[in-house]
Amino acid sequence: MKRRTFIKGSAAATAAAVTRVAPAIAQDTRAKTLRVIPLTSLYSLDTVFNTSLVTMNHGWAVYDTLFGMTRAREVKPQMAEGYELSEDGRTYTIRLREGLKFHNGEPVRAQDCIQSIRRWAGREAFGQTVAQFVDTWSVVDDRTMKIALSRPVPIFLEAIARGSASVPFIMPEHIAKTDPYKQITEAIGSGPYKFNAGEFSPGSFASYSRNADYVPRREPADYTSGGKIAHFDRLEWPTIPEPSTAAAALVSGEVDWYEQVQPDLVAQLRRNRDITIGSANPGGFNGILRFNHLQPPFNNVAIRRAVLMAANQADYMASITGNDPTAFNTCKSMFPCGTLYGKETGGAFMGDSIDKAKALLKAAGYNGEKVVIISPADVPTIGPMGDVTYDILKQMGVNVELAAVDWATLTNRRASKEPVEKGGWSIFHTWAPSLVISTPVEHFAIRGLGLKAWAGWYEDAEIERLTSEWTVATTEDDRQAIAAKIQARAFDGVPFVLCGQFQIRTAYRKYLTDAIEGSGLYLWNVRRV
Repeated sequence: MKRRTFIKGSAAATAAAVTRVAPAIAQDTRAKTLRVIPLTSLYSLDTVFNTSLVTMNHGWAVYDTLFGMTRAREVKPQMAEGYELSEDGRTYTIRLREGLKFHNGEPVRAQDCIQSIRRWAGREAFGQTVAQFVDTWSVVDDRTMKIALSRPVPIFLEAIARGSASVPFIMPEHIAKTDPYKQITEAIGSGPYKFNAGEFSPGSFASYSRNADYVPRREPADYTSGGKIAHFDRLEWPTIPEPSTAAAALVSGEVDWYEQVQPDLVAQLRRNRDITIGSANPGGFNGILRFNHLQPPFNNVAIRRAVLMAANQADYMASITGNDPTAFNTCKSMFPCGTLYGKETGGAFMGDSIDKAKALLKAAGYNGEKVVIISPADVPTIGPMGDVTYDILKQMGVNVELAAVDWATLTNRRASKEPVEKGGWSIFHTWAPSLVISTPVEHFAIRGLGLKAWAGWYEDAEIERLTSEWTVATTEDDRQAIAAKIQARAFDGVPFVLCGQFQIRTAYRKYLTDAIEGSGLYLWNVRRV
């Protein structure tokens, strides 16, 4: 089926693609069911172990957080009833709202919250940073917890409200006691929807049922804060990997929402009067080229600098936006342009020049070591970046191989620290929402935590020292100065390459209203009219 003619495709074939793994549901329940085609297949249920967007979206449906964020970036109590901060700014006493229950019927206790945050902080870079200032995590009673810091940390509540690449969702204590580097397989939260474990087919289908015991806040929903009201009895996530088939399913009404639309299908969908085109994330996304810093040749910083010099952001962005100049911009910064610390100071290092890159590669002593790029063929907003990098490295004279895999295989393989000869990797690509990497403490691709860092395991003690300084800084002038030092250090060490900034479109049926646009797929508040 050609993408440009998908609307003419067989309705029967589309229906079969959507329902081949979904349990049969009666027609009179269809209006109470929200069917969403996710970005990629859901395999991992662990929102700490796996930072994929589809896993985070699963988390937003199932779990809740102690605090939430408004669109204006204000921290608001969510599961918390409220909190008190000691006069010296070091001790937070947080009290839970009454009536909170997990999906297994057990009450949510302070013990569950403390252990959940500690597990998140054991792996997430943002969490590791703020946790180093925690003296004690203590439980006062089942509804009250106390967190004592060694010194004031102005962003502490923001950290536990929104996290970064992963979110500090609250789960039962016995599950949260799992080592953060060991994957959990249970998904028991207290959020607006319950995960239907018995219907889960990894890679094919996931479903959720409305949590009748959920107690929403009384305030209106605002980003990740306020009353998270589930207006559907059931959520279904059928996996449809072929973009034109997914778009046809939306057109026919077999599904209600297509999370991320391939760029060359947007114009056709926009012409359909029954479909609304929106932004998958108003703040935009940032393409990332990530090196394996443990293995040759990219354990050599001079070779990383050569790749940075060669990278042409316009080529990367054209490949994933259908060459739509209104959908992307270049940004010669280590922080996203348009955010507080996104300053374009990288022109001298990002020269878009193959000739200069060749000279740098030769001076670096590259000796023909094999480079393996793992690239997700099933993610149209990531996979093409692998093709661009492959072409760049070929022109530079690098011995390079492009390994096309699916996203689930990529996330498993990138965990390997082995050399490429033993199944390891050299480069992968991904993207991150601007909000997620907008500050030094949460920018997981820039952090220098070594073996505790994000896949690629970049180590830089100076960046970590500066990040700690930024975390406890009390004025924005101080934070700006520290962030500038971190950016300069990152351009020297090249922990990653920013491939540009872009928008991804989402599409849903016109009868859906009140959808909340954010950095994830927020399935509360949205309703059918």
